Amino acid sequence: MKNRRILVGIVFGALVVLSAFNTVKFAKPKYFPEPVYNFTLNPISLDKIELGRKLFYDPILSKDSSISCASCHSPFNAFAHTDHDLSHGIHDSIGTRNAPSLVNLAWQKSFMWDGAINHLDVQALAPISHPGEMADDIKNVAHKLSRHQVYTKAFSNIYTDNKITGERILKVMAQFQLSLVSSNSKYDSVRRRQSSFSNQELHGYALFATHCNTCHVEPLFSSYEFANNGLAIDPTLNDYGRYKVTKKSSDSLLFKIPTLRNLKYSYPYMHDGRFDKLRDVLNHYDHGIVTSETISPILKEGISLSSKQKTDLIAFLLTLNDKEFVFNKKHSFPSIR
Repeated sequence: MKNRRILVGIVFGALVVLSAFNTVKFAKPKYFPEPVYNFTLNPISLDKIELGRKLFYDPILSKDSSISCASCHSPFNAFAHTDHDLSHGIHDSIGTRNAPSLVNLAWQKSFMWDGAINHLDVQALAPISHPGEMADDIKNVAHKLSRHQVYTKAFSNIYTDNKITGERILKVMAQFQLSLVSSNSKYDSVRRRQSSFSNQELHGYALFATHCNTCHVEPLFSSYEFANNGLAIDPTLNDYGRYKVTKKSSDSLLFKIPTLRNLKYSYPYMHDGRFDKLRDVLNHYDHGIVTSETISPILKEGISLSSKQKTDLIAFLLTLNDKEFVFNKKHSFPSIR
């Protein structure tokens, strides 16, 4: 039991507490809103988290066993990637969007840049089945896993039988992703009254509250809604965002608002990874806005900032980096053997 308690602290960073039967309780930071994920339909357990982690890093999920979830969602990049702007799939295929950071997923109702997936328990199905990503079938993945004793044993430890199904695969993967809670940045330590901002960070915080907090709502630093932030459309990608899902003209060029947490590690920025630096992002909002019928009303006039103001705002944004989360070894390679 003592070892179990130690493991819980490492995996969740003190965000869960142990209860009976190898289950854990999701305990949010006091200043976070209530999660939207329904834990009663997929009760968390340490074994499920560990099995989900094993699957997350196993390229067996792809058709040719060449890429894993971690190929595009590296733990050292806040579960995004930095080596290219657009995601890569099997056979060196190149996607049309940048892989978003996987963090604080228990507070999100929809997933993907266009919100095509509306529940975390089925989110992994999208990259597994996408022809330009993993290009496999969930039934075939289940068949492949059933041929490996390590997986049949792991599933039997959780479900009392060794039957491996697509639903079970997706649910244990969701459990690992739920464990990816980032709440130990300098900003968080200030919220806990354990430290304080510098004068420059305070000035940047004030600028953030004035110009950014409407969309990037603290403490999660996103509303997780969809917005057109005035990016010029890339003619080679021709990506109209949420319109692809809803076919509503009012959703044209709307993309999911990303969190601002861990920006130091999760560049390049925007849905197509077009910006490598935070100052490039601020310059876009200052003088790069392209107006259209669906442009966010608060961005029609842009956000005018001096060079010093941009520097101060960046100083505040850097307080959102959670080094402990990014380099937590218990989020990386699995321990199941």
